[in-house]
Amino acid sequence: MDEGEERIELKFRIYDGTDIGQGAYASSMTVATLKQKLVAEWPKDKTVTPKSVNDVKLIHAGKILEDNKALADSRITIGDLPGGVVTMHVVIQPPVAKKKTDKNEEQMQKMNSCSCTIL
Repeated sequence: MDEGEERIELKFRIYDGTDIGQGAYASSMTVATLKQKLVAEWPKDKTVTPKSVNDVKLIHAGKILEDNKALADSRITIGDLPGGVVTMHVVIQPPVAKKKTDKNEEQMQKMNSCSCTIL
């Protein structure tokens, strides 16, 4: 990292209202790298923990941040106070398992279908 590189003071609020990972982060850091750091530093005593980086969503100003963007590109607004800390919300959302909907729908159609035979 360059010494002249802009740094952003961040903290991350998790589901129970506690803050984790407070510190100054390089504005060139990607959201994916930031998520990796958060998963590695996740408190072990919490009941909900991310199993992978894909389970973590970072939200700032009502928008989910994209993994491939740098913090500077994510339009992170720094508060009115100089040296202010930006709070991001962390949501744990495991990927939805593939449902067997195709098979279930097919079976339901067979069960619910009726046929009439006119003699």
